Amino acid sequence: MILVTGAGGAVGGALAAELAAAGQRTRLAFHSQRGDGVTIDFARPDTLAPAVDGVESVFLLSVSGPTQADHEGNLVSAAARAGVRRIVKLSAWRAPEELTPIGRFHHAAEQRVRDSGLAWTFLRPNFYMQNFTRQLAGAIRRTDAFALPASTAAISFVDTRDIAAVAARVLVEPRHEGRAYDITGPAALTYAEVADVFSATLGRRIEFHGQTDDEARAAMLARGTPADTLLAVYRAYRDGGAEQVSTVVRDLTGRDPISFGQFVHDHRAVFSR
Repeated sequence: MILVTGAGGAVGGALAAELAAAGQRTRLAFHSQRGDGVTIDFARPDTLAPAVDGVESVFLLSVSGPTQADHEGNLVSAAARAGVRRIVKLSAWRAPEELTPIGRFHHAAEQRVRDSGLAWTFLRPNFYMQNFTRQLAGAIRRTDAFALPASTAAISFVDTRDIAAVAARVLVEPRHEGRAYDITGPAALTYAEVADVFSATLGRRIEFHGQTDDEARAAMLARGTPADTLLAVYRAYRDGGAEQVSTVVRDLTGRDPISFGQFVHDHRAVFSR
């Protein structure tokens, strides 16, 4: 039995589908009541014990923030008491270096997993391609443009479906214990190059507009996103640091990672007028 936390999100949902297709027994955990899984609250240990009962492996995913290490630590402790054998934690790009607040939160949570004595694997993906569907699709539809903090640095964006495919392999194979994997797409692109891919795939010109930090903060607050945390990420990689391309997706799944063009094609209805 594999427990998938965060099953309502992009990575968790894709992982649940991967495991189901492979015939694996899963228990899906959600933060709100759903008929097809269990409801958990990382801040309430009494909701965690039933979720991990009878489970062999846990896919650990929670909301990133200052309480993340404590919250994920609650589930890890419950897992250890229940006899869970291993934890596969979704972490963040370059987490051990703590270059950003998100990396710092994840690194502290990784340490909780290490200290538990359970077998572990850490997955450290780069920026999600799906961030464009969640945060910028409306602007692309309405204005044929998207705006982010000004940057000429390249980023090896990764599709959440590839993260899920890697996670599925790691969860069902024993050879990944004690390892950390940096997960990327097949190429590193600047935001201007991303705009070119959108243009070629959608058949209309899409522009990238670089914002000042103040402009970006105002836009993020208007979208209801954690502006200061995200701005710290953009600043950290403004001059490089997210351009590395790994072979993890191919090495573990046997296929090439999804390109940005394929991602846009698969989600073109979201970006089309």
